[in-house]
Amino acid sequence: MGPRLKLFIPLILFAVLALFLLRGLELDPREMPSALIDRPLPEFTLPSLESDTLVNRDAVIGEVALFNVWATWCVSCRVEHPYLNQLTQQGVPIYGVNYKDEDQDALRWLQELGNPYRLNIVDADGSLGLDLGVYGAPETYLVDAGGVIRYRHVGVVDERVWRDILQPLYQELLEGRVP
Repeated sequence: MGPRLKLFIPLILFAVLALFLLRGLELDPREMPSALIDRPLPEFTLPSLESDTLVNRDAVIGEVALFNVWATWCVSCRVEHPYLNQLTQQGVPIYGVNYKDEDQDALRWLQELGNPYRLNIVDADGSLGLDLGVYGAPETYLVDAGGVIRYRHVGVVDERVWRDILQPLYQELLEGRVP
């Protein structure tokens, strides 16, 4: 390699690095991949928020449903909560995963803002969240009747997200088609 060619090595390395960085800027952080897509909802045995009973995976599968990871400390969860109430009124089953929260705060929240959840799973230490690969709240998982995770949405579920993303997938699952 000639001495002149060696002068271009730093420039070439810089160009390659710049291409990788620019490619990274194009990625949508809300579309974080999940290793659990097309895999079963993880096994768990955790308390129910509304009662002293323990809940396991078998108690929450059997129908197409949303699993919403939420917490009272999560500002975005407060933003999406009214829309989750609307979805429940439309007959969409939603299970809550109350993530790293205080039970009394969560119960007060649901009393004041309404309870869109069929059941709330208390995940005080984040063990279920860890198994799900939760980055934070809110996150919503679309699970088929067999308990298989078919889609993961990071961020607020609002009318646009429901209409453009979740509802078409939900409808396909209701019709027995795998998206």
